[in-house]
Amino acid sequence: MNSLGFDKLEKDTKVVVAMSGGVDSSVAAVMLKKQGYNVTGITLKLYNNANVSKNKSCCAGIDIEDAKNVALNNDFEHIVLDYQDKFFDGVINNFVDSYSNGETPLPCVKCNQTVKFSDLLDEAKKIGADALATGHYAIRKGPLNNASLHKAKDYSKDQSFFLFATLQEQLNYVRFPLGDYKKSEIRELAQKYELDVSDKPDSQDICFVTSDSYRDLIKNLNPSVNKKGIIYDLDNNILGTHDGISNYTIGQRKGIGISGSKNALYVIDINKDQNSITLGTKEKLKRNVVNFKNINWLGGNILPKKLDCSAKIRSTQEDLPGILDINSDHGTFTFEKELDNTSPGQACVFYKNDQLLGGGWITA
Repeated sequence: MNSLGFDKLEKDTKVVVAMSGGVDSSVAAVMLKKQGYNVTGITLKLYNNANVSKNKSCCAGIDIEDAKNVALNNDFEHIVLDYQDKFFDGVINNFVDSYSNGETPLPCVKCNQTVKFSDLLDEAKKIGADALATGHYAIRKGPLNNASLHKAKDYSKDQSFFLFATLQEQLNYVRFPLGDYKKSEIRELAQKYELDVSDKPDSQDICFVTSDSYRDLIKNLNPSVNKKGIIYDLDNNILGTHDGISNYTIGQRKGIGISGSKNALYVIDINKDQNSITLGTKEKLKRNVVNFKNINWLGGNILPKKLDCSAKIRSTQEDLPGILDINSDHGTFTFEKELDNTSPGQACVFYKNDQLLGGGWITA
């Protein structure tokens, strides 16, 4: 068995590497090339904006050139695929629709779920690749079939949360060469490999939002969403008006436009049907039961009833213990401690120790 789990020589194992133009995917591609694998790099052109700054972009013009140069300097094939329409339909439209519906989207998950692990994976299979490799910080364990997904060695960079929607058949095909490395080690490898991107900053925030605020993008793509509505308190008293529910997220405190309250007020609820916002104190955000739907399960063939495990609702938070209860395509997670800022459109992702069991999309 070679390091990717195939019973053949590295030179006979064809691997497509998804190259975003950043340091992580570049190191992944060169690492596999140096190990003797038959590597083809593919970069997806996801949007066209020459003004995207280097510390924010992913798969834009400057990144495509960076990926091309890495492939050229390390003697492996590189392909650019124009996925702008697919990205717009699968990710940007979902982003705009979510805010328009009073939800808070997770575009990185949608990107993995659509263009990367669906469309790109199909492209890899079309050219006869044995596997698709990415620069994600996560660990895949197990045989060619029924693989499992685990947290990366570097917990501070772990990206398993964003991979919860990966289907089992996709996980069987995908490889994560960087999962056993710390980020600092990848930077060192980039310098050792003499990559031009060795000092390139990681992409930040939402890669396709190029202005100071995501609200500008929503106004441009769906101007009708900015309808004035009423802001209430929890007793249905009118506190003021808003300029559109897409300008607010659950848990928001700043920029609400309401003053004079003795206590700090937060967005507690967003009602699309009534086009209204409800405010309350931070205590009203707290809850320990999270409801979710559209579950993707990677924890085996049997869906659990009352499983002791852990979960989290933000990629940057520590997963916390509780009870998972799944009923077909929906379920609940009851945390031992109360959380705040549980927002529809976000994800609840379940773990058993370091293994990712699956996740679902939080509902109201």
